[in-house]
Amino acid sequence: MYVKEFDIRWSDLDANRHLANTAYINFMSHTRMGFLMENGFGHRELAKYNIGPVVFYEHVYYFKEVFAGRPVKVTLQLKGLSEDGMYFEFVHNFYDHKGRNFASCEMMGAWIDLKERKLIGLPQELFENLSSLDHTKDFKVLTKEDTRRFGKKPMDINPEQL
Repeated sequence: MYVKEFDIRWSDLDANRHLANTAYINFMSHTRMGFLMENGFGHRELAKYNIGPVVFYEHVYYFKEVFAGRPVKVTLQLKGLSEDGMYFEFVHNFYDHKGRNFASCEMMGAWIDLKERKLIGLPQELFENLSSLDHTKDFKVLTKEDTRRFGKKPMDINPEQL
């Protein structure tokens, strides 16, 4: 399991003096990018293949408050990956200094060709690097249908209503 440790800074707190929603998102992103950069997904490699990651959603579940004063740890596991590596799903868990799980997040994303602006599968080398991440017990091979399982679609509005 991939793990990163974070000190909670003053700027990570909200008006209730506990860890702010935005800090959770930032800690997860930093954890993911740490794993990716350590496993062949650095800026040079992403530029070589002209690809970048995109986030479809992040569902965060908060169990307990956490406050400044002690470091926290954020884990990363692979919950799903499509056969071509285009789609991926990660799970993050947050732990306090006593190992208590105070939040969890399921995050789904994909890889995009930065020139064509279309989703793209991973080159074999990068696919192998990503698939080496520790898998969750409920890991599955993802399909396009999995990316639409919540049934959310955009709903445009008449600009005059804004």
